[in-house]
Amino acid sequence: MFAHDTRLEHLALTRRELLNRCGMGLGALALGPLMGQAAGAIPLGSNPLEPRAPHFPAKAKHVIHLFMNGGPSHVDTFDPKPKLQEYAGKELPTGNLKTERPTGAAMPSPFSFQKYGQSGIEVSELFAKTAESIDEIAVIRSMYADVPNHEPSLLLMNCGDARLIRPSVGSWLTYGLGTENQNLPAFVAMCPGGYPIQESQNWQAGFLPGIFQGTYIDTQHTAIERLIEHIRNRRITLPRQRDQLDLLAQWNQRHQEARQQDADLEARIQSFELAFRMQTEAADAFDVSREPQHILDMYGPGVQARQILIARRLVERGVRFVQVWHGAGQPWDNHDDLEVQHRRLAGQCDQAIGALLKDLKQRGLLDETLVIWGGEFGRTPSVELPKEGANAGKVNGRDHNHYGFTVWLAGGGVRGGYVHGATDEFGFRAIEDRVHVHDLHATLLHLLGFDHQQLTYRYAGRDFRLTDVHGNVVHDVVA
Repeated sequence: MFAHDTRLEHLALTRRELLNRCGMGLGALALGPLMGQAAGAIPLGSNPLEPRAPHFPAKAKHVIHLFMNGGPSHVDTFDPKPKLQEYAGKELPTGNLKTERPTGAAMPSPFSFQKYGQSGIEVSELFAKTAESIDEIAVIRSMYADVPNHEPSLLLMNCGDARLIRPSVGSWLTYGLGTENQNLPAFVAMCPGGYPIQESQNWQAGFLPGIFQGTYIDTQHTAIERLIEHIRNRRITLPRQRDQLDLLAQWNQRHQEARQQDADLEARIQSFELAFRMQTEAADAFDVSREPQHILDMYGPGVQARQILIARRLVERGVRFVQVWHGAGQPWDNHDDLEVQHRRLAGQCDQAIGALLKDLKQRGLLDETLVIWGGEFGRTPSVELPKEGANAGKVNGRDHNHYGFTVWLAGGGVRGGYVHGATDEFGFRAIEDRVHVHDLHATLLHLLGFDHQQLTYRYAGRDFRLTDVHGNVVHDVVA
């Protein structure tokens, strides 16, 4: 007769459990830290999304990242280069800067620039509505990255590393800060029409617990059931679902206890709970038809306008990080027909971006919401030469350019009406007050109250951080 109650899970052992119980327990204790079993500063069993204080008082509480997927041309948007007109059709005296594809003579911008606001910052006609709030914006004209390719540059901008699996910016922030609304995801990534290049790696949790991964929303849809899969259960009531979830939680908890409180299992339990809570609040947050007509008119029509308005609705409900992608694929990757395509793309989002900045300000949210605009790199000031499969034989587009490009910040403690750094007189290379992507990330974390060197997570025997072993805060853009 057994001296204690027999349970089914006690009768079967995994290989790891068998080794642990066969004299190798000390080895397992040593292996745990090496394999990253510790869950950082958040105890297992607690709610990983509970609001937490940063290292020091923060200027920003939320982030809206407007990601212009594919690489918008800085010399056609926020970095005017009149010298290009002088060299139109001529070779640029910029030296040998290798880009992904062959380029030729200088290509002047087909768009006009004019000064806006009290600061008098010049902005292209493409973003005239956005420029109405230029005195709230810090334009960084001296960004640079590592390579002129989409895949590594997307991962560098979104995750801080161009090759290896690393947590995304939004995952780091929700790991550090939690969220103010337990009924919505802490980190939302909206991309209409499917995934971009590198797919969900752009909002991955990496080696952080899975609960910190971004929740993908396909904003080409308007019905809540298509925006968020399985958001409603049509067969049973909410109280009945609660009963089922409580039972499932007991099983999962028992399963977890038998496996040394595995962090992945904890993330699964938390995701079930979040999915249940979302049923009551997500429908309201994503339904822009509840906005008054004058707000809808202010943002304008179209998918981009709708998802930018949703971004405002999410941050005012306490969501920590909202990433707004301008479409799947690389819509801003205009190797040909740049004038036509950039005008079309800017037309889809300029009014809504301008409306977002004004709307956040009038609601008292701009001071606590950091808005970021930009892509993974810029484009060349020289025209791209025809190449099979690249630009259909046309000579009216620009190649990728990681040597110099523009990102701008607004709200959230940013010094508005300010231009930081500069590219050369043609816009090819950042030459003054250069800002690497690691520096940008360090600055974002600083605005959110974190020392980027101290926001770490122990994994595989070492402490990792968003900026790896790099990064300097750009204090000049901080108000």
